[in-house]
Amino acid sequence: MFVDERIVTLFKRNAHHTLTYWSVFFSFGLCIAFLGPTILDLQCQTNSTLSQITWVFFAQQFCLLIGSSVGGVFKRTLFSALAALFVSALIISVIFAIIPACNNVLVLAIAMAVSGLAMGIIDTIANIQLVTIYQKDSAVFLQALHFFIGFGALVSPLIADPFLSETGCGNHTGNGTEIIHHFRNMLRNSPIAEHNITQSHSSHEGGEEESSVHYAFWIMALINLPVPIAVLFLMYREQLIPCCPSGTPRLLDKDELAMEHQQGAEGPDVEQREQEAGGHGSIFSCCQNDNLRGLPVSFFMIHILGGLVLFMTDGIVGAYAGFVYTYAVASPISLPHKTAGYLASIFWAAITAGRLLSIPLSYRFQPVRLLMFNLAGAIVTVLMLLIFYTSSIFLFVGTCLCGLFLSSIFPCMLAYTEDILDYQGCATSVLVTSAGMGEMVMQVLVGSIIQSKGSYSFLLCGMIVACIGFIVFIGLLLFHRMHRNYLTGTAAARILTQCLGISHCRCAEGFISH
Repeated sequence: MFVDERIVTLFKRNAHHTLTYWSVFFSFGLCIAFLGPTILDLQCQTNSTLSQITWVFFAQQFCLLIGSSVGGVFKRTLFSALAALFVSALIISVIFAIIPACNNVLVLAIAMAVSGLAMGIIDTIANIQLVTIYQKDSAVFLQALHFFIGFGALVSPLIADPFLSETGCGNHTGNGTEIIHHFRNMLRNSPIAEHNITQSHSSHEGGEEESSVHYAFWIMALINLPVPIAVLFLMYREQLIPCCPSGTPRLLDKDELAMEHQQGAEGPDVEQREQEAGGHGSIFSCCQNDNLRGLPVSFFMIHILGGLVLFMTDGIVGAYAGFVYTYAVASPISLPHKTAGYLASIFWAAITAGRLLSIPLSYRFQPVRLLMFNLAGAIVTVLMLLIFYTSSIFLFVGTCLCGLFLSSIFPCMLAYTEDILDYQGCATSVLVTSAGMGEMVMQVLVGSIIQSKGSYSFLLCGMIVACIGFIVFIGLLLFHRMHRNYLTGTAAARILTQCLGISHCRCAEGFISH
């Protein structure tokens, strides 16, 4: 079989949990991609200027970062984890439903901030739960998990597109018009949604078109509603709902009892070992743990360098998806706006396809090999884009390749670092937070550089950031080797100490003879 029978057995044993965590990541993708194509209609709805409406993006990304940082707090028990996922997924549906009622940009920014907080919690908890369930076999399932982000990110704009107005408010000019067109054309000119240009011009001449985008938000709210219902049903099956009496132990309790029974003769139980290494809690709980003092430098550097790699690579994803349209319509390529609008759709489609393709690849190859290949591929692709910077054809090819190479770096890095740390560190919380911070910072940084230095700096920024990420990854490999040597030495010392405690003379003679 292409997939090991053991992997299939693991999936069947945890199918309900796994499918539920995958579904909440669909909610994440659904919520992260709708702002771009609807920004013009939301500007009209709130009677705001372009500079005011951009705070909505910042509010969502900033609170997503906060949610990712504190999400690990809810992982202590299965009930708290599933309850947080249920509330977060339900909040996303509620936010979709009330967006049409937000007639003030401040109210809209608050709504987006709440949705960002829910998205961050989903991001951290779903990753942690899958890593906890599958541990060394988690790479395959993490690839599938992140596939659903791309799937949701594709569905959301396609739902919104038929309901977008063609004319807008008519109160944006100059650079504002170019940026608004950038957001709109990212999905407005997709091959799935063609619009009649003649009707658009006649509508613009006849007067301002009434927006019907509120229907899109209500449809997305209904589409997302089965997700919190699925989480609630999982809680019901695990008998975690307070109003339902529990006659048998919860699933987490059974797992904990099995682990304690298996490892009881080896020393401390699961909770104590988790506390000794920091656990999978939030970044703040990891930093406050007193037992971190006894850990080697390599333990901390693996967290830091892994987070820096994702800071760079996820920053490239956010910047490329956000500004490839702006680069394409500028000189020297100067693509028509309609043609350039395909690029963002191709990029997201490539990311989705890449994550789907990485599911079998992650079973065949180790995460470190996939990371090396993807990082090198991303650098080569951006380099070729720089060399053939006047070729519009290669821009489309490079966009597709860039999406494919960048698509699986996050789940591979997560599986790789957790495996290095034996699933006892804070890698999930650190990596999720670093990735969100990179996406937020790089979008602002690259956008400012493009505005001041020109469109060609877009690719230069990507090349520089990709090279820095690769260098940091090489440093991560070196500290991995250091940490492995530390663990080997610690294990040998522990075995020798146990032997000396059991029978000092006989074990000492056996140790000398060897």
